[in-house]
Formats: sequence, structure tokens, C-alpha cells
Amino acid sequence: MNKSDKIKQKLARMLVSAPKLSLALALILCAFLSAFVPKLAIDASTQTLLLENDKDLELWRDITKRYKIPNTLVIAYTPNSDLLSESSISTLAALSKDLAQIKGVKSVFSMLDAPLLLSSGLKFSDLLGTIPTLKDSNASKEAIKAEFLSSPFYKNSLVSSDFKTTALLLTLEPNPRYDEFIASITALENTLKNAQNNSTAKTLLKEQRAAFKAYRDELRIAEHEQITQIRQVIAKYNQNSQSRIPHQASSSQLFLGGINMIADDMIAFVRSDLATYGLATLLLCSLCLFVYYLQLRYVFLAIFICLVCVGVASGLFGLLGFEITVISSNYIALQLIITLSVVIHLINSYREFFRKKSSFSQKAIVYLALKERMSPCFFAIFTTIIGFISLVFSDIRPIISLGLMMSASIMLSLIFSFWLFGSIMSLLSKKSVNTAFERYFSLTTLCAKIALNLRARKVVFAISALGLCAGLWGISKLSVENSFIGYFKENTDIYKGMELIDNKLGGTVPLDIIISFKKDKKEPRNSSLDDEFADEFASSDAAQYWFNERRMSVLKSVNEYLKNKEFIGSVSSLADLLEVGKELNEGRELDALALALIYSSLSGEGRELILTPFVSIENDELHFSVRTLDSDPRLKRAEFLRTLQNELNELVGKDAQVKISGAMKLYTNMLDSLFSSQINSLGFVLLAFFATFWLIFASLRLAIIAICINILPLICVLGAMGLAGLSLDIMSITIGSISLGIGVDSAIHYIYRYKRELAHFKDSKKAIIASHASIGYALYYTSFAVFIGFGVMISSNFWPTIYFGALTDLVMFFMLASSLILLPSLLLSQSAYPANEKNKAKTTNAV
Repeated sequence: MNKSDKIKQKLARMLVSAPKLSLALALILCAFLSAFVPKLAIDASTQTLLLENDKDLELWRDITKRYKIPNTLVIAYTPNSDLLSESSISTLAALSKDLAQIKGVKSVFSMLDAPLLLSSGLKFSDLLGTIPTLKDSNASKEAIKAEFLSSPFYKNSLVSSDFKTTALLLTLEPNPRYDEFIASITALENTLKNAQNNSTAKTLLKEQRAAFKAYRDELRIAEHEQITQIRQVIAKYNQNSQSRIPHQASSSQLFLGGINMIADDMIAFVRSDLATYGLATLLLCSLCLFVYYLQLRYVFLAIFICLVCVGVASGLFGLLGFEITVISSNYIALQLIITLSVVIHLINSYREFFRKKSSFSQKAIVYLALKERMSPCFFAIFTTIIGFISLVFSDIRPIISLGLMMSASIMLSLIFSFWLFGSIMSLLSKKSVNTAFERYFSLTTLCAKIALNLRARKVVFAISALGLCAGLWGISKLSVENSFIGYFKENTDIYKGMELIDNKLGGTVPLDIIISFKKDKKEPRNSSLDDEFADEFASSDAAQYWFNERRMSVLKSVNEYLKNKEFIGSVSSLADLLEVGKELNEGRELDALALALIYSSLSGEGRELILTPFVSIENDELHFSVRTLDSDPRLKRAEFLRTLQNELNELVGKDAQVKISGAMKLYTNMLDSLFSSQINSLGFVLLAFFATFWLIFASLRLAIIAICINILPLICVLGAMGLAGLSLDIMSITIGSISLGIGVDSAIHYIYRYKRELAHFKDSKKAIIASHASIGYALYYTSFAVFIGFGVMISSNFWPTIYFGALTDLVMFFMLASSLILLPSLLLSQSAYPANEKNKAKTTNAV
């Protein structure tokens, strides 16, 4: 007896020799860790979907700070009457007043507050004075409407092109402390990169992260309350509108949009999914277990073990300070699935030994089941951990978190499954097993017949080769292309609001474009400034001379290019002021002199309103604030960004440098990084699996077969995605590592059993029959449990979760077929113990 067998014997004997003490210790540990479950926090912020070391992230933060880009929410308002009707204006005024009273809302900007420059008959010189708004303008409704529809400040941004929808912009109170935390943590992390042994920096970083987490949690509570109050106001006005005209389909509609709203809804989705996945998985798997075994003791036993494992893992994560994100919210369903798989293998082993050793005591049968399943279950979990641990190669925090959480949780599942199964079953009395399902359900027998038939095997190999070729072709067509709006179901408020804002109000996903001018030592001063306006500028600094023909030429050409660029909606820049100024200046364009005059005459508040968002004289930059049409199905984001960068570089020439940042850029960077990291990690996973198989089976041939039958299903599913035009997203891109990690369990269990049967029969066909009649059922049971567990994800409101569940189910289905049909076919074709002619006839008759 080798050392590993002695270890297995000692562990199994320890679990069954003192079951009461063993069970008590397990429950005490479970109770202790479960007490920390309430500390398990949820983090569904957009920060979790960003690369940790993305240089564009630093640029974006710098741009946000430099140009004082506020955190805003948008409410799209579509009244049942004309936008300029008395009822619409009074509703807009009342709505703005109610929203302004909500804590945390700094200001509300609507049509009522928009300066009316063109319709009020103003001249250029009036720009520096008080400008009328809709509240106090004497202009006609036709003139006001014409200005809203033609002004570059308002068209397709504040109002829709059909003049049926307008936007209310809610500027939220800034959170300078939040920015200070980010800057402090980033600085400390950079310090540690340069000096790993800096203990002071490590301590400060730990303290800052803890303080930041506490502040962020407080902030989230306040933000949630804020979003709730805003929605209550919106619901009141929607309800009032419908109650006034109950039979009119075109009643007023209000939809909310914005980053804070999306983050708040995402947290709600995560909480809902956690409850839905866990409960639905338990209920459906309980039903399946009863159908399989027709005995409640196995149902209750399996569910109890699953609940304990999830409680222990969740408590441990709460204790260690882990946070659940949109991606890692699947960990409960995943852990339930894997735990159930282990328990089913233990139950099937116990039932098999019960039938073979019916005279043995209950403890002896439990002992045999534990000992027999210990090695294959350990290696199955070990390979699954390899699949999940590969996710830590990503630079995205929620992906890393999922890999770590699942690696820890399934190791706990392995330990507690054996621990609780051995203790509880040893305390239960012996009871005859019901084998009705095995007797009447002949799936495994059918699979064995296919594998044993030479002609059928050739068909299996042909179909597999065809699937491989089609899969590889489809994979070549795969893309990493996602839209934010496409992540949500059409019946959710997020989707409705984003669609309306995207189609009517200039787009949803922001993009920031910076034009940095290169220093020109020979650049002349505006000589005209030294003439007529010399007195006004005598005490001013050189910044007044920044507005020259060279920069204004770049401004106009870039602005014109962006406004004509496909997939771009709203464009805001200094060029809007030039365009309006031209109208007010009797058709004459504002030159550098006029702009310098405006700059020097504006108050600090005026500069912040008109110039600061678009110009940084200190940094010699122009800022273009762009929104893209996220709902356009033709938009290929990575290609669009590359084209935009190249064309802008060509447009500005050598005089300036173009930088692109914003949500689209950051998210595209994240997906590209995730795709490349997953490709690299798949290579690591396959090598690790191959080495593990070779170690387990002590056979190069079996290791190659095991790898092949697990790669093929994954290639087929990924290829099907490519052929169907489905893009990889933040969750489906991890299918490779996760599916391989879970799917290899079947190959390990089957080959492990096949080798044992082969050593007994010395005949590969008899070994196949015996393997299908025993472990084959366990593979079917566990695969169906996995199928159900991932299937419940289809109930989510988050499309990446839905696709992840459906595609993983498809992979699992192919992997089951591969384990029960392709694997035995390959084993028979390359068997080291070919059957003689006499055994062939016997085997065929036996099946």
C-alpha cells in the first residue's frame, strides 16, 4: 500500500469513527464563519470594470479634474403636449423645483435656464451682460423653438430634433474627499512599486484603503437614497400625467439616466441575482435529486451540505473583506453547482457499495465510499481550481476577485462535503437504495452502445472533426464588442432611459478628446491686441494672447470633423461659442481679438461656464466633450477609436497631439486586456491540465485524450458564437477558463473508473460497459445539476449573465456527450488491452 492510500484510509476512518464529534466541530466552524456573512459587501461601481494600471484612466481623471467635468444625472422628459406649451413649461418648472430640493443635487438645468442668445435679438457686445432665458424672454415661441433646434448649444442635446423631448441635467454635489482618497491610494501604490520594502507606505496604504471603503459605503447609502428620491419624484409626475389622460397613449414620460443611476441599479441587480440564483438552483436541484434517488434523505443531505458550504465561504469572504461585483455575483450559483457535483459522486459511490456490500455495516460502507472517491474528487477540484485561478492573470479587479473567491470556495466545498457526508451518513441507519431511475433511464447504455459500435465510432470521429473545423473557423470571427445599453433587457429602466437619451438627446457614452498644442517659440503675438484694446489688456497676462489664428483653425477643423463623424451624437466645444458669436456678430466670425476680449471681460463664474470646460490655457489645450451613439448596432468600438485617433492625428498634423479618453476608451481597453489575458491564461490552464492528467493517470496517451475531449466542446461553442455573430463580453470571455475547470471533472472521474475496471476485466470493452453502468450515471447527474445551475442565470436582467449561463450550459452539454461518447470511443480505438474476437461477441450481447 502506497503512502497516498494510507492517507486516504486515515482520513476516511477519522470521519466515520467519531461522527458526532466530527459533525459538531464542522457545525461550530460553520456557525463561526457564517456570523461574518452580513459583512460581505457589494461593489457594483463602474470602477470595478476598469483596468487597474490603465494609463488612460490617469488621463481621464486628470481631464475630469482639469476641466471640472461634473457628475451629472439626466432626466429625459417627453410631455404629451408641445414643449413650449404652458402645461409643459409649468410641469418642467415644478419638476425642476422638486428635484433641486433633493439632498446632494447641486443644481438643475433645463430649457427654462438656457440662455436665449439668438431669439432675443442680442448683439455680440451683449454677451458680457445679462442674457434672457425662457422664463423672461419676450421672443415668440417660433423664434425660441428655432433657436433650440438650431443652436449648437442645444440641438440634439438639450432638446431632440423633433422637439418632443428635452433633458434636465442634474449636477450632483462634488465629492472632493473621494478624489483625495483615489489620489492618495494611487500615490502610495506607486511608492510601493518603486520600493517594495517600504513598511510605512504599506501601513498607510492599508489604512487608506480601509478608510476609503468606509467612506465609499457611506457615500453609496447616500447615493442610493438620492436615486430613490429622484425616482419617487419622477414616478409622481409620470403618475399624475397618466391620471389626467388615462386613455391617451402618448402621456408624458420621464426616464432617468447617468452613471450613478446605472451603478445603483447594478447593485440592485447583483442582490437580486444572488437571491435568485441561490434559491432557484437549490429548488431545481432538489427536484432533480429526488427524481434521481427517489429518497428524501439524499435530497436533504445534499442541500444541507450545499448550504453549509456556501455559508462557510460567504462568511470567510466577509471576514477577509472581499466584495461582490457584477461578475463575482455568480459565485454562489457556481459553488452550489460544484458542491452538488461532489456530493452526488459521494452518494452514488455509497449506493454502489451498498448494493455490492449489503452485509457490511453503515460505517463500513460510508468508509469505502469516502476512500474510493477521495482521489478523483480531489483531482477534479484541483483542476477546477486551476481553471479559476487562471483568472487572476487579468488586470481587472472583479475578474481577479472571482478567480480567488471560487478557488477558495470550491476547496472549502471539497473539505466540508467529505466532512459532513462522512459524519452524517455514519449516524444514519442503513436503508435500501431505490435504483428505479438507473433501471429505466438508459442514456448511459445508449452512449456505451454508440462507443462500442465501430461504425458508430467512425461517425462520432467524423462529427468531432467537422465540429473542430467549424469551431476554429467560427473562432476566427469572434470579436470583443459590447454596448452598454446592450447589457440590459428592454423592459428595464436603464435600457429605456439610455435608449431615449441615445436616440433623442445626442448619445449616452461620453468620450473626451484633448488637442494639446506643441510649443512654438516663434509664435507671434496677436498684433491687433496692441492697438485699439491696448488699455484693456495693459494689466493682463499673456494668456489673453492664446487665442490666435493657428489654434482657432485647429478648433474649427476638429469640431467640423467630429460633428460629421459617424456614430458621434453631441459635440460640445469652444467652437459652439464661435458659431453663436458669428450669428450675433452680423455673420462675421469671432476672431482672436474678440475671443481675447471675451476672456478678459468675463468674470470667474462666466469663464467657468463658457471657457473652462473647453479650454486650458495653462496647459495649451482644447477639450472636446463628445457623446457616442451606443445603441447603433453597426458601431465597432475598438475600430472606431483607432480610426478616430488616426484621422484626428492626420487632421491636426504636427502642430498638436491628440489624446482620447472617456468611458468608451476605458471600457474598450478593459475588454482588450481581458481578451489577451484570457488567451494567455488558457494556455496556462491547458498546460497545467495536461501535467495533472499525466500525473493522475501515469499515461501520456490518456493525458492527451483527456485534453482533447475537453478542448473540443469549448472550441465548438466559441465557434458557434463567432458564426452566430455574438461578441465576447465581460463574462462570456471567461467561459474558457471556467468551463474547462468544471468540465474536466467528468474526464477525470470517468478515466479513473475506466482504469480500475480495465485492471479488473483486462478488456477495454467490458471496462467501458462497467464504467458507463457506474460512474456514467454520476456524470449524468452532476452534469445535469451543472446545467440547471447555470440555466437559472437566464432569469437575470443583465444580458452578459444570461449569455454566460446559456453558453456555459451548451459547453457542459457538449462536455457530457464528449465524456460519455467521444472519450470511450477514443479509449477503445487506442486501447492498450484490445479485446479478442471471442470477447467482442460476448461484450456486444452483454450491452
